[in-house]
Amino acid sequence: MSNVISERIADFLKDFPPFSLLEKKVLCKLAENVTVIYKEKNSIIFNAGEKAHDHFYVVHKGAVTLTDKESKEVIDICDEGDIFGLRPLMAKDDYYLRATTKEESILYAVPIELFRPLAQKNTEVGQFLIESFASNTRNPYSDVYKGRLFGDGKQPTSNEASAELLALQPVPYFTDLIFADEQTPIKEAAVLMSKNKVGCVLVMKDDRLVGIITDNDLRDKVVTGKVPITTPAKDVMTSPVITYRPGLTITQAQMAMMKSDIDHLILTSDGTPDSEVIGILSKHDIVVALGNNPVELMNAIKRAQTTKELKRIRNGVTQLLQGYLDQNIPMTLTSKVISELNDACTKQIIKLSLDQMPTEPPVGFAWLAMGSQGRSEQLLHTDQDNALLFENVPKKLHKKTSEYFHQFAKKVNEGLKAIGYEYCPANMMASNPLWCHSLNEWKEVVLHWMKNPGPDEVLLSSIFFDYNLTYGDKDLVNDLSNFIFENVEKHPLFLARLAKGALQNPSPSGFFRSFLVEQDGAHKDFFDLKQRALMPLVDGARVLILSHAVKSINNTAERFEKLATLEPQNKELYMACSYASKALLKFRTKQGLLHNDSGRFIALDKLSKEEKVKLKRTFKTIKELQELISVRFQTSAISV
Repeated sequence: MSNVISERIADFLKDFPPFSLLEKKVLCKLAENVTVIYKEKNSIIFNAGEKAHDHFYVVHKGAVTLTDKESKEVIDICDEGDIFGLRPLMAKDDYYLRATTKEESILYAVPIELFRPLAQKNTEVGQFLIESFASNTRNPYSDVYKGRLFGDGKQPTSNEASAELLALQPVPYFTDLIFADEQTPIKEAAVLMSKNKVGCVLVMKDDRLVGIITDNDLRDKVVTGKVPITTPAKDVMTSPVITYRPGLTITQAQMAMMKSDIDHLILTSDGTPDSEVIGILSKHDIVVALGNNPVELMNAIKRAQTTKELKRIRNGVTQLLQGYLDQNIPMTLTSKVISELNDACTKQIIKLSLDQMPTEPPVGFAWLAMGSQGRSEQLLHTDQDNALLFENVPKKLHKKTSEYFHQFAKKVNEGLKAIGYEYCPANMMASNPLWCHSLNEWKEVVLHWMKNPGPDEVLLSSIFFDYNLTYGDKDLVNDLSNFIFENVEKHPLFLARLAKGALQNPSPSGFFRSFLVEQDGAHKDFFDLKQRALMPLVDGARVLILSHAVKSINNTAERFEKLATLEPQNKELYMACSYASKALLKFRTKQGLLHNDSGRFIALDKLSKEEKVKLKRTFKTIKELQELISVRFQTSAISV
């Protein structure tokens, strides 16, 4: 007579690692010895310091919280399919954490005595348990998993990937920095450089980095006699400086220099000129004899003279993206490289469009990327979101100037479509007069949104406020950004409504953490990865970073990393959000490449159990983030 209960246990366990790695007959034999345990909410399963049990546990239904014995900090929350209580198995030691049920739960207790020889015999099972134990009971955000979430588990060998990875290795940078005050005569600055045998000196004002003087500056401005040797450094230096975070790869550094046509990159603690200077990178530091396909693509983009050529190159960018994902290259690096290449394509389209215009632009302008492209998160061929900002002009010239830029924007939008960027279904594009304004007009628009923060205004703000300069006048953009931040502070209700809007996307999971799928429409029974999982993180990061008045950080993962430094008490949550956003972006990108679409709607029956488990782990952080926003901005007291 068959054992129905053990069959059900085996049928459940076979979908979750490490049990999925066992042979069927071995798993069925193990299942016969598994004990089913029911626990009410807030029941203690084991306490820190308690003598080890004879088994470890698997969550069948419900959720279990693991808490540090000293700090009382929640280390992890385990849900369906998660294993915990591994210390007796792995370290033959008593429990270090406290385990309690977060809700009514059903657990499977797996005998250690029977499982240990299986783990010792099966290398994959053993490795899985080692990683799980080392990462605090399957915490996917630990250092062990960092950067390879949603990877297929197969890591490239050094020989297989060395050529491709070499271009992605962090490049060493120079840390023995030489500084001069902005009033220092250029002769003294040159003596400093000569004495210290360096090619540049950093110029400071009130302990703040304001410029850089290089050998080129001395050669072009001083040696040629354009300025006397008594000229203060501030009149010779290059300013503003281009700053990045430490840890640039060779490829990133090369592209950054090419992008700004400079020979030196200054590295600061958070990548902005306002933070501590960490080091400096020069062309001399960069090893160029690499398999630097991204650089070659960048060069090809800059040389392209037709949309047909650019479309062909963009196909190469997609192949590069696929290669990076296949190699499990960290998502931070992947998105940086691909976003730079996509931006370069847009810039080239803008240049080609300018060449087609009958005259030069009447005044300065800035082309703004919005939405995912503005956040450097547009890795696939998705639709366009862009806007145009031009200098203020006298009233009598406004109509003519507007018509020029509308005509120009139309050419750019058509060019972007020709190389693969579909038109925005909501027509949020610069060719739409509603998204093409002078500086003062844009100020009026955003001020109207802030003073009248209804649902439509909040939605428009959410899209627009992720803007990033793609091409044109940086000062115009800075002026608008300063205006926005000044007025965010003056209109607290707007920020609160933005926070309310960040909570509008429903929870990704339902009862017992099952996926919530679309109930009707063309994507009925599909999971909306963008709306239910990615957007809550994107919206949350935006409102929190705005509340801290932090400028120049648009990327969602980077916003959370910055928030972690601003709010140390919430560091763990913010870092988890950062990793979750990268993991979800990678997951969406892989799905999009697999199905040749945007990757937004996921057919759950096409996912493996392991993919579902990894996906659902990111949901925990979404819920915690929304709870934080709800409390901080008192959203329950705000009417929609």
